[in-house]
Parts: sequence; C-alpha cells; structure tokens
Amino acid sequence: MNHCTTVVGLDVHKETIVAAVLPPGMDRVTKTFSIENEPKAVERMVQSVAAKGAVEFVYEAGPCGYQTHRQIAQLGHKCALIASGIILLGGGGDLRPEQWAISF
Repeated sequence: MNHCTTVVGLDVHKETIVAAVLPPGMDRVTKTFSIENEPKAVERMVQSVAAKGAVEFVYEAGPCGYQTHRQIAQLGHKCALIASGIILLGGGGDLRPEQWAISF
C-alpha cells in the first residue's frame, strides 16, 4: 500500500458486510456503510470505491470472509487478510481480544 491508495476494511458476516473507508492521507475512517453479503452487492461496492482511484481491501480472518476475498481478487483488486489474533503490541506483547477495536 502507498499514500495514494484508499484502504477499505471489511467486517464480513453471514448476511452483511460492514465497510470502513480510509482515503489516502487520512488517519481516520471517513465513511462506513453496510451492504448485503451477496455477490452483486459486493461487486457494486468494489466498483463504486474503485471508481474514485487506487483501492485495496482488507478483511479479518473468519469463516465468512474467504468468498468475499476471492470475489474481490477476481475483480482485479488486492484484498489482504488481517489476522487480528496475531497483532503484536509495540512492546512485543500480544493484543488480547478485549483490547481489539476497529481503528483503520
């Protein structure tokens, strides 16, 4: 990722996907929205965000995300897996689940 790329974080659930958009140069998410977890809605969302410039997607590891990852990749965009269970603190300690927060 570079400083000219929009990053879209996806929280994928069985029936819905919540997206958080982080535009280039910003340090906070500027837009969040929810879509149905179905192929046509995912395609529309990807096309809508990608129409504004370079974009990369990230999603948290889980049972519902792989299909979304595969679809986004087939549409020609990067989609990275974020494994929150292995995020490390600056001091080297593991980040416990009760400390997790959406902050991208």
